[in-house]
Amino acid sequence: MESPAVRLSTDPALCTDRMGTAHFTRLAFSGVDMHPHWNRLVADISDDAKGAGLGMDLSIISQLMGDQKTGLAIQADSLKYQRLFRSPCAAPKLRVLAFAAEMDIGGNTPIEFLLEGSDVELITFYVVPGMPVPDPMPEHDIAIVLAPDDAKSRAALAEIDRLVASWPRPVLNLPRNILGLDRHTLCDLLAGIPGLEIPITNCISRDWLINISLRACLVSNVLEDGDFPIIVRPIGSHAGFGLEKLDNPGAVADYLETRREEQFFVSRYVDYASDDGLFRKYRIVLVDGRAYACHMAIADQWKIWYLNADMILNAGNRSEEARFMAAFDEEFAARHKVALAEMARRMALDYCTVDCAETRDGKLLIFEADNTAIVHDMDPVDVFPYKRPQMRKIFDAFVAMLYRRARKQSQKAA
Repeated sequence: MESPAVRLSTDPALCTDRMGTAHFTRLAFSGVDMHPHWNRLVADISDDAKGAGLGMDLSIISQLMGDQKTGLAIQADSLKYQRLFRSPCAAPKLRVLAFAAEMDIGGNTPIEFLLEGSDVELITFYVVPGMPVPDPMPEHDIAIVLAPDDAKSRAALAEIDRLVASWPRPVLNLPRNILGLDRHTLCDLLAGIPGLEIPITNCISRDWLINISLRACLVSNVLEDGDFPIIVRPIGSHAGFGLEKLDNPGAVADYLETRREEQFFVSRYVDYASDDGLFRKYRIVLVDGRAYACHMAIADQWKIWYLNADMILNAGNRSEEARFMAAFDEEFAARHKVALAEMARRMALDYCTVDCAETRDGKLLIFEADNTAIVHDMDPVDVFPYKRPQMRKIFDAFVAMLYRRARKQSQKAA
């Protein structure tokens, strides 16, 4: 039975078509000049629902070209005319409605990459607090929440939470579970899992850090399990912005000289270097509770991301990553079977990514979990021939989950 608060309709005019994030990101990633695309869309844009689709694509292009401010302004203007957008799908057999927040292209779950080439039609609904829900909404088989737990989208996430409480179709990645992904809440959520280590993370003020730098208080005063060295990052920062390992009070003082933020996350540092002195950081994807390998980054420093790791130029590292992916189920996933299963159960998310490592004593070390990290197959095949088949496993698993959950609801209704 449909909720009386939400009417559904098969009228195609309810949505505006757009090319979307994955399409233009793929072009930019391959080195295509985005200016001709920008000029073409600018020439055709109009102040109506159809123009809003072009505007949303212009917003993406602007951000890909490095002008986030203009991109976000175009997005905000476009959402005044339309908030329902359909992404390309040649022969749709399943329809998914995605709840998104108004924010930059790295904010919402990049679901388009997961659905590219499938028979799933994606309709994205941008939830803007204060604006009414379109009536009727497009018919769909299943819904999913894309909005992150971020200060910029918290009001939208709260609004989505209110909406999905009575939504007429099954909803994946419920907002209340997304809220558990913040750094200081995730450590509490996953505490005590056998074979899993996640340092306590606390939010502290600049004044607390000043006191630590002056030796007026100890690290243990702000971290139950803490002592130097510690990891510090500004709250709200991403991609390692402002992230540092501080070894003593003097290092804290030096760090504060370079930062002006008032709130920080702090946790103890865990040395996860392997016996060869290299650091190995993994990204895994959880789809319906099952773990899949996404990538493995290898570097000689602890602060590592795939983009700053020595992967493209180091054939040995790529060979190790290929082996990691090929033997993932039998080795990594098997070693951490209990920890992975309990982690997935507690987070209760249908889809998310987890950045992790292995400690010297063999535990699964968790850095962070996220519902919005990009999972893609854009890496050059001639350099990473093993990655595209692995990404296809993830994409196929995601699509299969959508079908399975939608079918289950259909059988229940029958």
